[in-house]
Amino acid sequence: MSNVAIYPKKESEFASILIPIEYKEMVPLTKNTRSYQLVKWSTMIALILIAGLLGIVVTTDWLGSAYFNIVYLFFAIISAFKHQGNFYVIPNGIILHGKYYPSNQIKHYQIEQIVRWHELYGYDSRVDNAYKLTFKVKQRLFQPNYIVVEDFAHLEKITSLLDNQGIAGIQNIEQPTATCEVPK
Repeated sequence: MSNVAIYPKKESEFASILIPIEYKEMVPLTKNTRSYQLVKWSTMIALILIAGLLGIVVTTDWLGSAYFNIVYLFFAIISAFKHQGNFYVIPNGIILHGKYYPSNQIKHYQIEQIVRWHELYGYDSRVDNAYKLTFKVKQRLFQPNYIVVEDFAHLEKITSLLDNQGIAGIQNIEQPTATCEVPK
């Protein structure tokens, strides 16, 4: 679905989005990227592994019927390999960290400026004075994470695209002010 993304498209837009934990620039996700191939092949291996174990449990008495709990192993293997963090605005929703959220499921987004005393301030020099963009999704026990947008112009573009989709926003930021020099 990243092929139909409205935002980001340009390299400068990708560079402006920082992914949590390592705070590295977002890398475009395509079928040829390493993370996509890793998730694809690990899912195939997990399916083959669970089918083999399930076949052993059903056809033999080696493991006993109590080992139907091996299904939990399948979920552990599947969840161990995830896509790299990413963020895309698509025509009818967003993709956040490899999961699609339609715009009617998103309650709102929240923007916070990362200034001194903020929980993220000091992790990385690029994160300082950037903007934390968090999404709240309806009917989800575990909420999706956040991304950090380094540039205010890119943040305005993202928020205008979200507003066009009918997603409301809460902003806890101060607009950057223009500076002027005093003539001598």
